[in-house]
Amino acid sequence: MLSEKHISIVKSTIPLLESAGTAITEHFYQRMFSHNPELKHIFNLSHQHSGGQPAALFNAVAAYAKNIDNLGALSVAVERIAHKHTSFNIQPEHYPIVGHHLLETLRELAPDAFTADVEEAWGAAYGVLAGIFIDREATLYHKSATEIGGWQGAREFKVTEKTPESELVTSFVLTPVDLKEIIGFESGQYLGVRVAPTGHEYQEMRQYSLSNKHNGQDYRISVKKEAIGTPGVVSNYLHDSVNIGDILEVFPPAGDFHYVERNAPVVLVSAGVGLTPMQSMLEMLASKECPQPVFYLHACEGVEQHSFAKRVETLSSQLNLQHHTWYRDIANPSEFESNANVQQGFMNLAALKSTLPIEDGDYYLCGPVAFMQFAKQQLLTLGVANGRIHYEVFGPHSEL
Repeated sequence: MLSEKHISIVKSTIPLLESAGTAITEHFYQRMFSHNPELKHIFNLSHQHSGGQPAALFNAVAAYAKNIDNLGALSVAVERIAHKHTSFNIQPEHYPIVGHHLLETLRELAPDAFTADVEEAWGAAYGVLAGIFIDREATLYHKSATEIGGWQGAREFKVTEKTPESELVTSFVLTPVDLKEIIGFESGQYLGVRVAPTGHEYQEMRQYSLSNKHNGQDYRISVKKEAIGTPGVVSNYLHDSVNIGDILEVFPPAGDFHYVERNAPVVLVSAGVGLTPMQSMLEMLASKECPQPVFYLHACEGVEQHSFAKRVETLSSQLNLQHHTWYRDIANPSEFESNANVQQGFMNLAALKSTLPIEDGDYYLCGPVAFMQFAKQQLLTLGVANGRIHYEVFGPHSEL
């Protein structure tokens, strides 16, 4: 339990945190990995190199300090992070390690300000936050382990299909080696996958959105191959080295971003490989013969990188579906002259204002953060209520 003194002291350190910025979290990760290198098997090292993870942790620490007397304001972030933690198989014993290195980081970077009172306050504050995550994650683990077809920890799955969906995206169908039933999932959720890429010292864990509806027998993930020189160790390993018959370690479905039935029109907005959870939603809606209008809005580089295009056309006959596509580059514009649903350039939602369900639709967004910020701002400008816009961010948690 935090005392008023603890709360006051933690809030008093906010200017110090903001002045130090991500130097705090960069030092924290360097320190933790130096003293506990075994944690490199869990953390996404590509996000460390890109700076995404230190920035996300700094934002989380700063937000916690600012809202320490109103933790309800953090409930959405806590839920999203807790789901991500379960897909990394984070356990209660990991929290004291993280807490120790966080406090030591503050001591080393701000020795004059890190008094005994500050240490006590931040120690207590971290303990409360760790307890919140441990309790929530325990509930999620229990749910995954006790439902029909569920499990906890890693389970072996065999790659039974490997199918190119476009120039860069390939789908992998994963079937449990034990051939037993598998737990269901909500369309929009993801799987945690653990592999040991050749030539890498540490195991790598990643999350990939499920791209099909649940069928009780297998899962499908659709993975983008990354350009050389970008952080795509696992994605490229799956493309280049994993084939039909190979075994992957898989963690139960997780994620707080998913379709919620509200008896309202549905608008799916995506860019690039962000269409994977949208494809799952489309497949699910079609299987349930959803009577509500469905809008599928997608942007990508060009025709060659447009995954599931033919499948979406097929689903159009099973749904009350309108779909619109924006290609950044069209090599042969005459090919689409007669297709009013295909545009060149950036996604422009204003052109669809008279068509979209502005007041009563539910909007689901997925893609690069910059794209989602761009799309969300357009929706807000059109008059869509913020509470009707739901989104998924690849990688470290961040707000739009």
